[in-house]
Amino acid sequence: MSDRQSYITIENLSFYRGERAVFKDLSVSFPRGKVTAIVGPSGTGKTTLLKLIGGQLTPESGTIIVDGNDLQQLSRTAMLELRRESMGMLFQSGALFTDLNVFENVAFPVRTHTDLPESLIRHLVLMKLEAVGLRGTRDLMPAELSGGMARRIALARSIVMDPDLVMYDEPFTGLDPVSLGMIVKLIKSLNEALGLTSLLVTHDIEESCSIADYLCVLSGGKVLAFGEPQELLNSENAEVRQFLRGEPDGPMPFHYPAADYRQDLLQGVD
Repeated sequence: MSDRQSYITIENLSFYRGERAVFKDLSVSFPRGKVTAIVGPSGTGKTTLLKLIGGQLTPESGTIIVDGNDLQQLSRTAMLELRRESMGMLFQSGALFTDLNVFENVAFPVRTHTDLPESLIRHLVLMKLEAVGLRGTRDLMPAELSGGMARRIALARSIVMDPDLVMYDEPFTGLDPVSLGMIVKLIKSLNEALGLTSLLVTHDIEESCSIADYLCVLSGGKVLAFGEPQELLNSENAEVRQFLRGEPDGPMPFHYPAADYRQDLLQGVD
């Protein structure tokens, strides 16, 4: 993928948690202006990858280039500026401030990072709330919102600064079918309307395939497959096929790596 087509390029990335390698020589590119769903077994590093791209974590080696910026070469100030101007994040929990109403939650990034006049802040916030269909909730407190509404407010906050990249960490978790359908529709429509590049970490294969331009399957600290959903659903790779189809039997292990079970049980027994 050329630099013009790629918004994020990762080359030979290695990252460890203690002695365990989460990623080792990982290389992948995420296309500009598209929705890419990052899927894979639990514990394979999907959320960790988002944190590395967002500069919250630093790899042991390798390069992460976001829109032409090599993150490892940026100063802390430059990194914070890139995150402020170009990145939005929707956390799994929504992460709304419980003591601020909806309007102030969405306005918070604008008040923190700009000196815009109050009249313009009001227009920006109402515009984003209208985009997610919740302008009428502006005076409500987070405790008065349903789970789906809170997730949509968090989405409005993540796009209020007009980022180029939005990262979603498990946006469908815990939602009823109607709320889930609304979030799915919003992610796709906002990506197209605003020209965003979107990375979506999720376990919901069916919903991912309905909105993602590409799927990136992670397993064992590596990219197992990358391609269009229909292409991967028909993959000849048994591991990819097992995961995307939700089959209980196949090459993907059920057990986390561990010592021999019998030896573990007998250890310390006289």
